[in-house]
Amino acid sequence: MRLSKPKLFPTVWAFVWFISFLLFILSIILYYSYDSYREFISKPFYYSYAKVITSYQKHKDNRAYTVIKLLTTNGLSIYISSYPKQDYNNQILRVMLFPDNNISFGGYLGTFYTKAKIKKRLYLPISLKSKLLAEVSSQHKDRYIQSFYNAIFFATPLDMDLRTQITKLGVNHLVALSGFHLGILWGVIYGLLLLIYRPFSKRFFPYRYELLDMGFVAILILGVYIIFVDLPPSLVRSYAMMSIGWVVLLLGMELISFTFLFAVLAILITLYPPLLVSVAFWLSIAGVFYIYLLLFYTNELNVWVKNLIIIPFGIFILMLPIIHTIFGVTSSYQLLSPLLSLLFIPFYPIVILFHILGLGSIFDTPLLYLFELPIDTTEEFLELDYFVAYIVLSLGSIMSRWIFYLLFVSSLVYAISIFL
Repeated sequence: MRLSKPKLFPTVWAFVWFISFLLFILSIILYYSYDSYREFISKPFYYSYAKVITSYQKHKDNRAYTVIKLLTTNGLSIYISSYPKQDYNNQILRVMLFPDNNISFGGYLGTFYTKAKIKKRLYLPISLKSKLLAEVSSQHKDRYIQSFYNAIFFATPLDMDLRTQITKLGVNHLVALSGFHLGILWGVIYGLLLLIYRPFSKRFFPYRYELLDMGFVAILILGVYIIFVDLPPSLVRSYAMMSIGWVVLLLGMELISFTFLFAVLAILITLYPPLLVSVAFWLSIAGVFYIYLLLFYTNELNVWVKNLIIIPFGIFILMLPIIHTIFGVTSSYQLLSPLLSLLFIPFYPIVILFHILGLGSIFDTPLLYLFELPIDTTEEFLELDYFVAYIVLSLGSIMSRWIFYLLFVSSLVYAISIFL
């Protein structure tokens, strides 16, 4: 008889009290954040230093201008415009902001646009990251390929034209650094560490717990990497979830449980309330939720069948109604997304190794072919009332296998309707 792992929360009421406590803390944080927001928009102008996250050119009425995304010293994420057509990357700007009532509280928590004047430009010194970006770019001739590799290695913004093509292919999740990439890196780093650690462990300290020792080192290495790539929010929240999951595994508790997922969700939002208005965050949570559903209801299947067929294709189908409530771009090439996701798992560590060896251009030709495919698209949005019904059905699937089957059939019918 197989013993089940203890649950993270022994009773439903323990879970309810935990969530209630976090909601209470969150309400206090939001109260003070709203006070700061009201003070901010009441000012006629506001001076701040801000780091340039990205800048790119746009055109309006036959006039070119630069859109700049900034992160201010007090943590505000903002967009401003500058009509002189210049490159602002790798700079810190002294800006004069002009906030007004058009800025919503949700925008203040997340990212918002405001009028501004650039008062001073300070160039950042050449860093190790800048040198590595240049080294990776030097191994490729095409700007698409340069942008692609720098994005998946260092979380830099994609070239705007390439971003459009990536969206048409339906593989944004492969390019924007997230928990998917972190999971691959964890597997590679932890596996390599075990190869070195295990022979010594067996001979000199067999009483040590591999997951504790090498897991801690892997977590530490990934933490350094996330700091090195400038703490992108998608990686920070994935790292927090991975770290909590590692601790739960060490404690021998049940990891694949919805109470664990919802508890981590509540913890992350309480620690960083701007996640409440982050579309990327909610999409990532939805992805993990549907992975949990698939694992929960296919537990009896062969592990290879689950990992190679059920998970990639199931997630693609189940996420379609969620994605198409927000993004309408649809093309038949998006049907390749599950296959490309599977191929990316070995591709990612391999291209990291090739770039270290100076052989990064090996896959340039097939990648360029993929990025330059002529793709016709249509706009297919899911109406809000159907989206709400789908969310209710998704949550109901936690309670019933039959509701899960109904959920999957609904998403499959929707997939057929938009692609055929």
